[in-house]
Amino acid sequence: MAALPLSHQGLFAQFNYLGQLLCLHEQRQGRPAVERSPLLQSCQVAPAASGLQGLPALETLAPRATTLLDQARSLGDRQAQSYAAGYLGAVYQQLNNLSAAQTATEQSLTVLSAYDAPALAYVWQWQLARLNRRQGRWDSANRAYTLAWETLQSLRSDLVTVSPEVQFNFRDRVEPVYRERVELLLQGDAPSQENLHQALETLETLQLAELNNFFQEACLIAQPQQIAQFDQEAAAIYPIVLGDRLVVILARPQAPLSFHVIPGVGASEIEETYNKLYSLLNPSIFAADPLGPHQQFYDWLVRPLEDQLAATSVQTLVFVLDGVLRGLPLAALHDGQHYLLEKYNLAIAPGLRLLQADKLTPERLSVLLAGLSEARDGFAPLPGVEAEFAGASAIAADTELLLNETFTREQLAMAIADDTFPIVHLATHGRFSSQAEKTFLLAWNDRIQVRDLAILLQSRRGPQQKPIELLILSACETAAGDDRAALGLAGVAVRSGARGTLATLWAVDDASTAEATVAFYEQLRQGKINKAAALRQAQLKLLQSEQYRHPYYWAPFVFIGNWL
Repeated sequence: MAALPLSHQGLFAQFNYLGQLLCLHEQRQGRPAVERSPLLQSCQVAPAASGLQGLPALETLAPRATTLLDQARSLGDRQAQSYAAGYLGAVYQQLNNLSAAQTATEQSLTVLSAYDAPALAYVWQWQLARLNRRQGRWDSANRAYTLAWETLQSLRSDLVTVSPEVQFNFRDRVEPVYRERVELLLQGDAPSQENLHQALETLETLQLAELNNFFQEACLIAQPQQIAQFDQEAAAIYPIVLGDRLVVILARPQAPLSFHVIPGVGASEIEETYNKLYSLLNPSIFAADPLGPHQQFYDWLVRPLEDQLAATSVQTLVFVLDGVLRGLPLAALHDGQHYLLEKYNLAIAPGLRLLQADKLTPERLSVLLAGLSEARDGFAPLPGVEAEFAGASAIAADTELLLNETFTREQLAMAIADDTFPIVHLATHGRFSSQAEKTFLLAWNDRIQVRDLAILLQSRRGPQQKPIELLILSACETAAGDDRAALGLAGVAVRSGARGTLATLWAVDDASTAEATVAFYEQLRQGKINKAAALRQAQLKLLQSEQYRHPYYWAPFVFIGNWL
């Protein structure tokens, strides 16, 4: 390192080396994430204990960083100066010299004030926020988190192109900024209304950032509106996992936000209960307490709100879900006597705002039907698709059918471009994953990747460029073992431009899917209720039947987006 020439490249080689040394020391110390520098969020170093022998003492790293800062100044390299000061702050942070760490971090930001580098600025703002938080300076910490959040907001679509490293480390390098800001805003038992609104806004921008990162490009497609502006008989529920507690925020029409804390319920307990719920969804498996996890989730997410909901005319519960909860079959939550489906219409919002939708009147019930009933590409046949399409064709005012060999990428593109069909119904194998390249729908001749599907679904060329009012995805499933697989489902729903999306969380029996889908169309044809209510009636029909009463058959159906 000492032999490297004094240059920009040479300095950054030394920064990388310094970062590796800090990671090795971090492995030895094992601090909680919020007590570390953001530089150490994605440390990949994991040597054996013997690999730590001969490691330079942590105290020697501060002079190294100071020397690098002097060298950057001599070169007049502002970017390198900012890095050096920021690394110096990280060293002092590990040494628990918090005042020196704060001074160095502030210096790194001062250098950047005349240098447009938001992808670097947010890191130092985040580091400053953590330092203030450790010192109990809550107002200063909140201001620094807000600055970091605003910087990330200014990047928006640029985030996935400015820093390739951020793309691959989104969960480590970007997401915690949002979550730590939310945690700070929601500390205590009674946050202010302003803090509650700011926390929800932060969560919405996180969900947008996740989708941008999922697609590796911006996916803003229209100007959305607040949920409260759509339906005065709907209430929105926001479950938020904060460290070792679960927070649930309820938004009702014409009422302030209400805040509820379920202490002692952290991410690990939620994930364990979630996995147990899914393990009991097979109707052939006997369990002594088959609805235990269903009731547990009800107790966490809904029971604290029962009195407030009962005091209103709420008919629809709209959940804005986060993390593993995105894959939760909400309809199957159980209060000990009834499923949640039996009490409310249910919808999922991918964010706090939705796209305006037109009501699907009976005369506008025109459907593009595309799917596979035969086995293809190693996937089993779906004989129920033909019954599903036959039932839809008998009910809809107008249909176009692409089945088996006619369901190709090219034929689908041509059919979607004709904007006379407000409903696009795709019945085929598909898989939703947290990775875009593993999210696809199966056509006759190939797999349509999610990015290509999104382009197809937005390719309408009519004079009004009418959007898809309803996208139906049946026979699809979220990828097993992927705790963020429902992100792929949300990605398809949002990026398609469809105002609402009806999909399944797992590949359910195709005979029951056909029955539910036809019942859904029958409800829409009557024109008396909204889409979420129509889906509920279709699910209740299965629940009340002898053959399909198990949640496995009716619980996977979810409605995402505008439910009106």
